Amino acid sequence: EVQLVESGGGLVQPGGSLRLSCAASGFIFSDYTMTWVRQAPGKGLEWVSAVTRSGGGTAYADSVKGRFTVSRDNDKNILYLQMISLKPEDAAVYYCQAQSIAGEFVYWGQGTQVSVSS
Repeated sequence: EVQLVESGGGLVQPGGSLRLSCAASGFIFSDYTMTWVRQAPGKGLEWVSAVTRSGGGTAYADSVKGRFTVSRDNDKNILYLQMISLKPEDAAVYYCQAQSIAGEFVYWGQGTQVSVSS
């Protein structure tokens, strides 16, 4: 059974930090590009960041560039998102997504809530 389980969300003050994790199982993690996507209340899905299968390549939305760092551990089958200097507009449910090379398989986690408020 394919599973993506996010964790690490919570309530943090503006300027604070969080590290999200996404534990993968049921598929060959290193064969999949991994992506973080978020959804703020009342808004659509927003692509946040992605990392290549090897972890050697990363990409970020302009809104998080310089503040968020995506990484993966292919030995432990875990995807990470280190978030610093959090802003109220970063508050959202954060989802991890796995996509196979040709895009024929796409898996989603259940999401973890990030709240940023003083």
